[in-house]
Amino acid sequence: MPADSLKTPARPAKPCPICAKPAVEASKPFCSERCRDVDLNRWLSNSYSIPGKPNDDEDAD
Repeated sequence: MPADSLKTPARPAKPCPICAKPAVEASKPFCSERCRDVDLNRWLSNSYSIPGKPNDDEDAD
């Protein structure tokens, strides 16, 4: 059996999550250092949030 038939197909490249350009290996999953820095700034400035259950502790008092 040829070795090529045992290889799994390559995944399609995902675009940069900031600008949707193709990602580059050196800055994966981003396309550039600039997009990496934009993402880091969003994390540090609390622009990203994970939704959760509302906290009803104040209503219990």
